[in-house]
Amino acid sequence: MRPPKTERIGVAPVLILLAGLFLAAGMSRLGLGVAEVIAGESDTPPELSDRDTRTETPDPGDLLATLLAREEKIARAEAALAAREEQMRAAEAAIMRQMTELEAAEARLAATLSLTETAAEEDLQRLTSVFENMKPQQAAELFSQMDTDFAAGFISRLRPDFAGEIMAGLDPVLAYAISAVIAGRHARTPRD
Repeated sequence: MRPPKTERIGVAPVLILLAGLFLAAGMSRLGLGVAEVIAGESDTPPELSDRDTRTETPDPGDLLATLLAREEKIARAEAALAAREEQMRAAEAAIMRQMTELEAAEARLAATLSLTETAAEEDLQRLTSVFENMKPQQAAELFSQMDTDFAAGFISRLRPDFAGEIMAGLDPVLAYAISAVIAGRHARTPRD
C-alpha cells in the first residue's frame, strides 16, 4: 500500500511570505517612531531643545563625593581583610603549637608504653624462670590452681621438656584444656 501523496510547498513562497512579514513589522515600528518624534517635538519646551544638543558635565563635587565614599568603602574592606588575615595567622600558630604539643605527648606515651611492655616482659621472664626452677610436681600443683588461659600462657613460655613434665603431672582434663587453649590461639589467624 502506498502512502498518500503530500503536496510540497516550495521554499521560495515561504521565504517571500516571511520577508513580507518582516517588512510589515519594520514599517509599523518606523511609523510608531516617527509619531513619537513628532509628538515629542511639540511637547518639548523651547529652553530644553537647546540643551539636548549639548552634553551636560557632571558636577565635580558629586563626583568627588562618590569617589571619596568608594575609597572609604574599599579602605574598610581592606581593614576587614587585614583583620581576618591576622586572625587566620593566629589560628594557624595555635594549631601549630597544638600539633607540636600533641607530637610531644605522643612521643611520651610511646616511651611509657615501651617501658611498660619491657617491664611486663621482664616480669614474665622472671616468673617463667621461677617456675622452671621448681620441681615438676610442685609446678603441676600450682598450675592446677590457675585459670586455664593463664596456665596455658605460662606453659607455652616454659622449656618444652619441663612443660611436658608439668602437663604429665596435671589432671588429664585440665591438661587437655590447657593444650586446647595453646593450640587454639593461632587457629583464627589468617594464613594468606
